[in-house]
Amino acid sequence: MKGILRLLTLTAAIALSPVGAFAGTYDMGASDTEIKIGQTIAYSGPATVLGVMGRVQTAYFNMVNSKGGINGRKVVLESTDDAYSPPRTLENVRRLVEQDEVLAISGSNGVATNLAVRDYLKSKGVPHLFIVGGTWNDPEKYPTTIGATHSYITEGRIYARYILKNKPDAKIAVLYQNDDYGKDTLKGLRAELGDKASMIVAEASYDRGEPTVDSQVNSLAASKADVYIDMSYGKFTTQSINRTDALGWKPLHIVVYGASPSILQMAEGDRIKAAGIVSATFYKNPADPAYDNDAGMAEYKKFLAEWGKDIDPKDTLGVNGYIAAALLHHTLEKAGDELTRANLVKQATSIKDLALPVLLPGVTVSIQPDNYLLFRTGRLQQFDGKGWSPVDDLISLD
Repeated sequence: MKGILRLLTLTAAIALSPVGAFAGTYDMGASDTEIKIGQTIAYSGPATVLGVMGRVQTAYFNMVNSKGGINGRKVVLESTDDAYSPPRTLENVRRLVEQDEVLAISGSNGVATNLAVRDYLKSKGVPHLFIVGGTWNDPEKYPTTIGATHSYITEGRIYARYILKNKPDAKIAVLYQNDDYGKDTLKGLRAELGDKASMIVAEASYDRGEPTVDSQVNSLAASKADVYIDMSYGKFTTQSINRTDALGWKPLHIVVYGASPSILQMAEGDRIKAAGIVSATFYKNPADPAYDNDAGMAEYKKFLAEWGKDIDPKDTLGVNGYIAAALLHHTLEKAGDELTRANLVKQATSIKDLALPVLLPGVTVSIQPDNYLLFRTGRLQQFDGKGWSPVDDLISLD
């Protein structure tokens, strides 16, 4: 009789459960009705400008949920403010994992902040997906940590390829920011130059707390280099361009991708000084007039007009947030009803030639189990004083 009662109770439970209640295989943070994802973003503090990436991702999943979610499940994105403080990042992530019980952490930004939680998330077996910023390619030691942007090392290699092809006898001067942003780009440049690394005749670094880079540019100009690779950022890019012009130094001036948006934001007179500068890119720049009639950029801006009305559609950082959201969307969709942490990582590392509307034509995302570098193809672009236009063919590192 007890066996019959137990069977009747189970039958009643099934009858009262939502349709498809036993359709999936789930880890903590997932169910038949929702998928809980956590992230930490600098909405306040010294890097508050990065908050747009979180706002874009929130808007993206609001849009997705309005259309029925992913495989019938609502995506609950718990986006928290870490003020770009590593201790606060760790505090937020612990709460998201241990109290809120999210399935994964995804779309967070910052190198120092994500380094602060990488080992913790690995110890908990929680996927650490689609980080915006920095190079995250250590599948052997950190198989669950994956980036969402191009690698600085990849970018440095692309500049080397371009120089070896177009200026094989160049003398190269390098200015770099004294952190992973600059050091990794320089590392990629040196690696690709290989036995021709002696082409680099001068190097100078700066720390973000310095007032100017004028003295560094002075010393680099004195080297008489005919190629200047400028791995600066923000105000330092403007200073570098103005100082180069004031010195009458006329090298092939290459600025890294992270610096290129600063040029479009410069005063008109300074933008004219920047004419001729070359930079690598993988993405379309929403502030560049060259993409005013581009279908992919129109799709992105339409999305913002409907779901992110408070977001500046010309903010280039928004594109990075969009890519991180789109990669998570793709991964969750492929995971289907097997919403386990292991399957999430499996799907995230099985992406091949994925095209997105904000990527340049011919540039796609590939993430494989033994290689987490998203982009292996990029393009050089040149600034004409108003906008950017393509230079040369796509450069592939495969």
